[in-house]
Amino acid sequence: MIRFPARFCAITVAAAALATAPLSAQEADTSAANDPTAPITSYQFQNYYTPNFHNDPAASANRLQFRAAVPFTLGNLNHIFRVTVPYQTETATGDSGFGDITIFDLVTFEREWGRFGVGAVALLPTGSSGLSTEKWGIGPAAGFVAQADWGIWGLFNQNVFTVAGDDAKPDVDISIVQPILNLQLGNGWSVGTSEMTATYDWNTKEWVSLPLGVGINKIVPTGGNPWQLSLTYERNFADTFVQPRDTIAFTAKLLVTN
Repeated sequence: MIRFPARFCAITVAAAALATAPLSAQEADTSAANDPTAPITSYQFQNYYTPNFHNDPAASANRLQFRAAVPFTLGNLNHIFRVTVPYQTETATGDSGFGDITIFDLVTFEREWGRFGVGAVALLPTGSSGLSTEKWGIGPAAGFVAQADWGIWGLFNQNVFTVAGDDAKPDVDISIVQPILNLQLGNGWSVGTSEMTATYDWNTKEWVSLPLGVGINKIVPTGGNPWQLSLTYERNFADTFVQPRDTIAFTAKLLVTN
């Protein structure tokens, strides 16, 4: 989906999927499936298609992505460990292969109004030649999700700063802000924002991604663990570089409820 300058290509950050314990199947059919702080394990298979780019009208791209969120408890604290593995099938430069892996750990805290969490995110330079940032990065993360009768709303922030890597490559020093809004429609349907990860580059001192998007979701019972199917569209209004303009994404998320 994303072709910023090379230091941005490997980082795709959405809402952190936070968890504390398995959900019942009934709970999974409510807003919990869309709540990144809900106590649920999930495995996502995603496809992002970008038919056009700013500053290069002939370019297009496609990315496959696997993401797993697994809860665990350490002492008295509830954590979620998340790993994201992207694979570029098509890029504006013609390259294909694995992108850099990102990992994430968040400690969550329950409140009457919802949950909040603090943790860390890390960038691992595991990508293929031409698709990797060739940099190791780490930084803090924090966010919250408030719950209401009609759905959920919240905000997450993640930051990655270079700590090691190839000196010939540009550093990765970015901050990412993601709003969360989801409205429950009943019968397993919901609508809300797309991933909408606004990204600020501290090296160029400008926003390199300013997306606005919407998505529709549907819980599909299977007799065992349910799936959530999602279709989203977003427009990126940051147009300084050769980078995505429109992106359409499809996600199949397995919700582990037993």
